[in-house]
Amino acid sequence: MASDTQAQGTPKKGRRPKDPEGRMSLGEHLIELRNRLVISAITIVLLSIVGWLIYPWVFDALQRPFTQAASQGMQADLNFQGVGTGLNVRLQMSAYVGIILSSPMLMLQIWLFVMPGLHKNERKYAIGFFGSAIPLFFLGCVAGYWAVNQLVPVMLSFTPVSDTVTQYIKYDEYLALLVKTMLAFGIAFVMPVVLVLLNFLGILRGKTMLRAWRWVIFVCFAFTAVMVPTPEPITLIGMSLAISSLFFAAVGIALLHDRRHPRVEDEELDDETASRIDGPSDLDDDGEGR
Repeated sequence: MASDTQAQGTPKKGRRPKDPEGRMSLGEHLIELRNRLVISAITIVLLSIVGWLIYPWVFDALQRPFTQAASQGMQADLNFQGVGTGLNVRLQMSAYVGIILSSPMLMLQIWLFVMPGLHKNERKYAIGFFGSAIPLFFLGCVAGYWAVNQLVPVMLSFTPVSDTVTQYIKYDEYLALLVKTMLAFGIAFVMPVVLVLLNFLGILRGKTMLRAWRWVIFVCFAFTAVMVPTPEPITLIGMSLAISSLFFAAVGIALLHDRRHPRVEDEELDDETASRIDGPSDLDDDGEGR
């Protein structure tokens, strides 16, 4: 019986017993990082296969700006230069589709990697962050696709309209422009959620965010003007207000959180008042921390 009890209490050889506080060694962190990267890579590969299968539908969707430009009398043709360009473009497009579709899984793996080092309240905030960041990211990607649909006809309008002039555009360059624009709008739509997360973690206050509202509006209008250079002002104002409204929504949530959970700053205390960290309430009678 003693030997059986001893065998049950002894950890298996080669395995380190788990720390009750959840702490991990450097080697365990590296193993965890490797596992998350492997899962992310497998997800991207599988969804890239899906992108390969839906390539004809995606290709038709990406041709719509040029179809619209052709209906306006502009002559622009997508050019596949080289024998293997068609295969290269299909591989690139499949990879881009795989990365965009796998973004929820990538965010989940990031969350699972950093979760053991967070407190319970920080985990709650992080869950809300990922729950809102994923749909906003996809919404930003859709806005980026719409922006490219508005951008291409405007850029092609600078080409002289003539029977002897035809503009040839490399498809891989156009595809890179589309993906960069979609990612830019996706990140822009997620940034307000990042600000809210920083506020909930006690890093950034709502009043500090509100002080920069003029610069934020200027950046939103400048960003939209560069990404969506449409001649009519309604599109510029509408898209800029949509991005700015996300920022002000983040500011409102941050101000409400600061009001419900006020924080005492050390610089606001008197010289004779102990700070929140060094206060006697955090010490036991023997001088040791709780």
